[in-house]
Amino acid sequence: MTLYMEKADQAGALLGELDLDCWLTFVRETGERPDPGIDLVLGSSLTWTSALIFGKDGSRTAIVGRYDVENVRLSGVFPEVIGYDEDISAPLLAALQKLDPQRIGLNYSLDSHTADGLTYGMRQMLDQILADTPYLGRLDSAGELLSRLRARKTPAEQARVSAAIAETEEIVGLVSAQIRPGVSELELADFVHAEFRRRGLPSSWDWGYCPTVNTGPDSPLGHVAPQPHITVQPGHLVHMDLGVIKEEYCSDIQRMWYVLRPGESAPPAEVQRAWETVIAAIDAGAAALRPGVYGWQVDAAARKVIVDAGYPEYRHALGHGLGRACHDGGPLLGPRWARYGSAPDQLVEVGHIYTLELGVPTPAGYLALEEDVVVTAEGCRFLSSYQRELMLI
Repeated sequence: MTLYMEKADQAGALLGELDLDCWLTFVRETGERPDPGIDLVLGSSLTWTSALIFGKDGSRTAIVGRYDVENVRLSGVFPEVIGYDEDISAPLLAALQKLDPQRIGLNYSLDSHTADGLTYGMRQMLDQILADTPYLGRLDSAGELLSRLRARKTPAEQARVSAAIAETEEIVGLVSAQIRPGVSELELADFVHAEFRRRGLPSSWDWGYCPTVNTGPDSPLGHVAPQPHITVQPGHLVHMDLGVIKEEYCSDIQRMWYVLRPGESAPPAEVQRAWETVIAAIDAGAAALRPGVYGWQVDAAARKVIVDAGYPEYRHALGHGLGRACHDGGPLLGPRWARYGSAPDQLVEVGHIYTLELGVPTPAGYLALEEDVVVTAEGCRFLSSYQRELMLI
């Protein structure tokens, strides 16, 4: 069974869970404007206006342009593939009449970018097609279906994320030899990019700041391109955030080094305290991460450790979903801030994969760590090799 068949089977089960009679993905030119529903269950692009229909009764129908029919048929996901030439309206209406759904889920969401694929123009087109039918009044959001479908990783998906992590950790293992006084952030990033190219692996996010590299206290934080004029110096913390895409699935980890000053054999006490606090916070988040808890509760456990230690709280979520995208949707391990919508109020489930990431400022530079974990029936299991000691240069 292909990965796409696994996800299609999951989608069928979710329709029953969510009391949706049908899930309708309505798209065109997905090579230019990908839709998250297409990415999950088909794996190939569609050109003309197309409709993918999943029924709660287990039926799956694809209505696509003539020249996309064979690709969709070969996917094996859709037992019924209907081609058309001039207008999708008649076959789409016929398929809906056959199914007669009372609730039709569409790919839109106020809270999740990975569930918000339906464009405004396509919604207007769909409304016109359904204008004189009862189905216009039966349209609803499939956001929750897409969120759960995205978050529940099958064994095949978990294996692909693990493979991407393994590649990333191999690259990290080569970086230590490149870190020395006088080397710039950009030079370190160039080394990592050369490894990406050699392995034929795209970056998990924008190439220009994947990896993100920070050295010392003057390096700007955030989604910032590595700087050619900021160089490694003794007494600096060096921070790297990186990930790769392997077989369409992402990794996302952060790693830390400390560059010893002359005469030092260990980091200064203030750096060591910061490191121990970060480790303790990630441990607390990992201990709280288990099926049945809300995302905000996991974040709160880690955030409390940071604040209680006297550091400023991090201004982002503790963790996000990881999979086909670096920020993969589903529940968020984050605070209940307005910008996160309902994502922190969603429940953690077995099979979810998350990052656990946070950091604190120090006089030696930003100190942060990010690990990747999968949720199990008992709690969570680390997929990345948990960095519990600062690497020393």
